[in-house]
Amino acid sequence: MEHKWVELTVTTDEMEAEMIKDLLESGGIPVVLRSGKVRPYPVSIGRMGEIKLLVRDIDLEAAEAVIKQA
Repeated sequence: MEHKWVELTVTTDEMEAEMIKDLLESGGIPVVLRSGKVRPYPVSIGRMGEIKLLVRDIDLEAAEAVIKQA
């Protein structure tokens, strides 16, 4: 059975996204980052600056609990 990737949270801070990703992955929860940023241009306006953190649907509750504890 294939699991869907669902949005856990959205941030505009790249360092925050990486910290959350590292925290979750250290607990065995796979994470995918999706960014609307265009690399050569440091634009962080509106949706262009969003970084979405995605987890598998079966890991959503556990991921939310980990973030809440942190």
